[in-house]
Amino acid sequence: MNIAIIPARGGSKRIKNKNIKLFCGKPIIYYSINAAKKSKIFNRIIVSTDSIKIKKISEKFGAEVPFIRPSSLSDDFTNTIDVLRHASKFFFNEYKKKFNICCIYPTAPLLEVSDLINSYKKFSSKKFSFLFSASKFSYPVQRGFYINKKNYIQMINKKNYKKRSQDLKNIYHDAGQFYWATNESWDKKKQVFDNKSAIHLIPKLRVQDIDTLEDWNDAEKLYKLKNEKKNKI
Repeated sequence: MNIAIIPARGGSKRIKNKNIKLFCGKPIIYYSINAAKKSKIFNRIIVSTDSIKIKKISEKFGAEVPFIRPSSLSDDFTNTIDVLRHASKFFFNEYKKKFNICCIYPTAPLLEVSDLINSYKKFSSKKFSFLFSASKFSYPVQRGFYINKKNYIQMINKKNYKKRSQDLKNIYHDAGQFYWATNESWDKKKQVFDNKSAIHLIPKLRVQDIDTLEDWNDAEKLYKLKNEKKNKI
């Protein structure tokens, strides 16, 4: 059994009503719900929220909201694993057996249906603790630097200054779209980045963190570009 859980609290601070703000004409959560529906790999598509407004919008687009998330799991300090653990316990009480949960973020409009399908195939083929979306850094981070207290640059590792890009390992980052795990893995509150985790690679042109309005505008541009390419095929 596969259950999609979309965590979408109501009290976003940096972007007001972030999880239901209109993105290219539709509430942004619509895209995550729609991708999950179109994949046809989920027995249930659930939105975990503390907001009645988000509940109504999510149900309108075909998701279930069988519970209202408690306020203690809806503040600025609550992490995703705690939210998924709460949902996992709710459904284990109903089914009393092991099942898979895919956490899909509500602000993932660049998510492709094929990513959900292919990542599930990979996840179900081996015993991974977690399998999640990730993308490759476009520049070798080993040669990165930061600005110190004196406002000068300071390399993270000076030994890498003269190394060629092709001699440095590829480094990846969380794409912030989805995370597969069994209910048992969520319940144990394991770290997603452990030595039994794997990734589903997402091209960098389909990855955009959305934390600011500038990020939001960039994501809309990428979404429109992606659709233009599809229409030309």
